[in-house]
Amino acid sequence: MTNRLVAYQGEPGAYSEIAALRFGQPEPFESFDDAFNAVENKQVACAVIPIENSLGGSIHHNYDLLIEHPVHIVAETFVKVQHCLLGLPGSSTASPGNVLSHPQALAQCRNFFNRHPHLKAEVAYDTAGSAKIIASEGKSSNLAIASKRAAELYGLVILQENLADEEWNITRFFCIAHEHHRENLPFLQTEESERQKTSIVFTLPNEPGSLFKALATFALRSIDLTKIESRPFRKKAFEYLFYVDCIGHSDDQNVRNALGHLKEFATMVKVLGSYGIVK
Repeated sequence: MTNRLVAYQGEPGAYSEIAALRFGQPEPFESFDDAFNAVENKQVACAVIPIENSLGGSIHHNYDLLIEHPVHIVAETFVKVQHCLLGLPGSSTASPGNVLSHPQALAQCRNFFNRHPHLKAEVAYDTAGSAKIIASEGKSSNLAIASKRAAELYGLVILQENLADEEWNITRFFCIAHEHHRENLPFLQTEESERQKTSIVFTLPNEPGSLFKALATFALRSIDLTKIESRPFRKKAFEYLFYVDCIGHSDDQNVRNALGHLKEFATMVKVLGSYGIVK
């Protein structure tokens, strides 16, 4: 495969683009649905999607999309979110104005707004998109919260760094590829990582002890679960999907045995992928 395009949601300068650069040539898409469709239709080699943030939690829509499309998780990567206050040359925080950014970024910078009540938070569709708007509108009273890369791309100045309330603001990304094209991705290492992860999703019968039995299939084999989360099953009211990340590859005998045991009583089990970390 010569296609090196990596789909991501957002504008150039978004944190998703920073993650995509680790896998190939970033290709922006307007929505997460569009990025998944690009993978499914083989317009791109793969896509990088945010799956959870250390402060904001899981991106639930992307969990739903993982089971709706014929894709596999082939890698994960982590990007430290470093919010900066950006403006046009000559801008300052002293004058009243609006500060544009994605709603999650605005929520992560509450302390800044408490200290600057004359600056009003204004929701934009994307962090980098807010920088693009500021640059195109040319109003020095308006500012944006985005990355350093966005400042460089759109010719803005950094008025303040480290704007977030908490220092540990990290987003976890999945790299996803079409389920039939995993072996053709050039960034995948030929050697197995010492610490592989496997992500699965399953449904259970509504019976006493079902979840206990499901977790026991891993506990009895000393398999470390790094995450478990339930999501409403969109095809049936008040039924739930359980997403689990565990240490180990799905081809490992221990993990394979656990999945086989789980399939004996779970109503559905799907392996979303086994993968290592790309830094």
